[in-house]
Amino acid sequence: MTAHQFTAGSRSLLRSAAFAQMRQQGVETLLAARGSARHWQGRLSSSALATATAITALRLIDGAATKEGRHNAPSDGFAQVPAQVQAGARWLAATQLADGSWGDTPESIGNLSTTVLCWGALAAIVEDPAAAGSADEIAELLRGAVARGAAWISARTGSTNPQPLSRALAEIYGRDRTFSVPILTHTALCGRFGDPRQRATWLTIPQLPFELAALPQAWFRLVDMQVVSYALPALIAIGQVRHAHAPAPQPLRMVRQAAIGPTLAALERIQPTNGGFLEATPLTSFVTMSLAGMGLADHPVARRGAAFLAASMRPDGSWPIDTNLATWCSTLAVGALGAGGNLPAYLPPVARADLRDWLLQQQWQRMHPSTGAQPGGWAWTDLPGGVPDADDTSGALQALAILESAETRELPEEVRTAAGAGLEWLTNLANRDGGLPTFCRGWGRLPFDTSCPDITAHFLRAARSWAPALPEHFPRAASRLKHALAAAERYLSHTQAQNGSWAPLWFGNQAHPQQANPTYGTAKVVLATLDPRGATWLIEAFARDGGLGAAGGLPPSIEETAVAVEALARVAAESPDAALRARALLKVEAGVGWLMDRTAGGTQFEATPIGLYFAKLWYDEKLYPLVFTVAALERTARLAGGA
Repeated sequence: MTAHQFTAGSRSLLRSAAFAQMRQQGVETLLAARGSARHWQGRLSSSALATATAITALRLIDGAATKEGRHNAPSDGFAQVPAQVQAGARWLAATQLADGSWGDTPESIGNLSTTVLCWGALAAIVEDPAAAGSADEIAELLRGAVARGAAWISARTGSTNPQPLSRALAEIYGRDRTFSVPILTHTALCGRFGDPRQRATWLTIPQLPFELAALPQAWFRLVDMQVVSYALPALIAIGQVRHAHAPAPQPLRMVRQAAIGPTLAALERIQPTNGGFLEATPLTSFVTMSLAGMGLADHPVARRGAAFLAASMRPDGSWPIDTNLATWCSTLAVGALGAGGNLPAYLPPVARADLRDWLLQQQWQRMHPSTGAQPGGWAWTDLPGGVPDADDTSGALQALAILESAETRELPEEVRTAAGAGLEWLTNLANRDGGLPTFCRGWGRLPFDTSCPDITAHFLRAARSWAPALPEHFPRAASRLKHALAAAERYLSHTQAQNGSWAPLWFGNQAHPQQANPTYGTAKVVLATLDPRGATWLIEAFARDGGLGAAGGLPPSIEETAVAVEALARVAAESPDAALRARALLKVEAGVGWLMDRTAGGTQFEATPIGLYFAKLWYDEKLYPLVFTVAALERTARLAGGA
């Protein structure tokens, strides 16, 4: 069944049996994805970048253990490491693209950063028979992958030497050294720039000012940290390995030497209990390999980091970029199931209570040791490496409001307390421009610490979901929140592009000229504000067949089409402009028809790498196409009286 089979404006599709069946199928699939757990966990795509950094970190840790004669001691816990390095190398060789490059996911186009990391990791294994294991078995496979990777890099930078690579990475990341310096450090530790023990090998790698980490956290926003707030562990470890091999002249050398102990102590203090910094394989790998590279493979931070990596490998030899997005996926799922006002039919009281209690348990009750975030926020995951952030706090607040609206009893004290703390946390996070950053107010000038439209729009929706309860339950917060909402609206007005769109921070599209995703950003703002110019941009961006990519004329995806349909469904239902409502309805019908085709009636949901992780690393999440589609269908059902 295709969109053109339905008369435009007749709502015949929205009232059809096919639509009802697709809606039911989508809801059932989303409910089944929860399984027997109290929440949704999802599944992040495997990552070539994460796999390359993980096998390098484990190889260096294992090599240090072998040299010291304590390899595979009964209490060591790393007997599986050599096999994991080999399995990861095989996975990388098998997922190399035909042109010799690697993308962040197997479905991504090749990029320089990931290709450099994979090339370096595999080349080091080829030259280290102990790491390769049965060298004759995989040597030819890995040598071929290394040669193809080197040729691809050289074609883009001129050579694989440190100077052109450093210049090329600087062009990609600019003054933000959060990721460019770790890539160069990894490459040096893999021996691609010469003997890693020699000073000359490190001279083209910028020195990160790790000594600044010894300052009080309140001072971080006043100094040039050169990395974003979440990257403090990398600043310390990568800065120290560079200093260890190529120290600066005096007196700066003396200052940095004095800072080694205090900053290593800080690194140990902020490491999560499971060893994984931010639950992120690349960040944990960079820290672990840097410590090993400066002779500290047996440091507690390095050992815990290696244990985290060893436990994180998937059966096929790959690593995901992060462990999971459980909190984020769960709040998205609740929002999707509740978008049509029909949550009680989908989740019985016991299931809603389980979800509510689980969400309450995820709220941070203490200051975060790494970013200094105050209590009251939520992270993206239920694991100890998560960091409270604005998007997940907004998501949790909105999910709690949806879950409570389905109940007939009064607001429980624990929910009222959590919501009040969360709203206060978000209000305190707002920047002077009225927008919401991701992690820290005013921490720095780099993108992930500045205001962004998608997170600001999410804050608007979350705060407004609690508006009816404000006077009674949060009288002290009501006035401040009112001012914060007005400031957020002004921020969105000031950041709207001339064509009516907004670009988000955390989602992108590899086919877009700037790798941006105005469809996602605009849809989220329109869903929160009903902005007519933004709605018009979405309407005009749709292709004739009803699909939509990151912008008009780009390849469509389930995720992007679904978020636009959900936003326009609200416009079609609530906009004061009758003409705009009619235009929005036409696109909703066309978009639903396209989704019906692409998902085989709600039974197949192919994920697209539109997610942007830290430092612009691509990922896809198995639940995104499903949860975005359910949200679109549930909100659309209201237009046909199907809620």
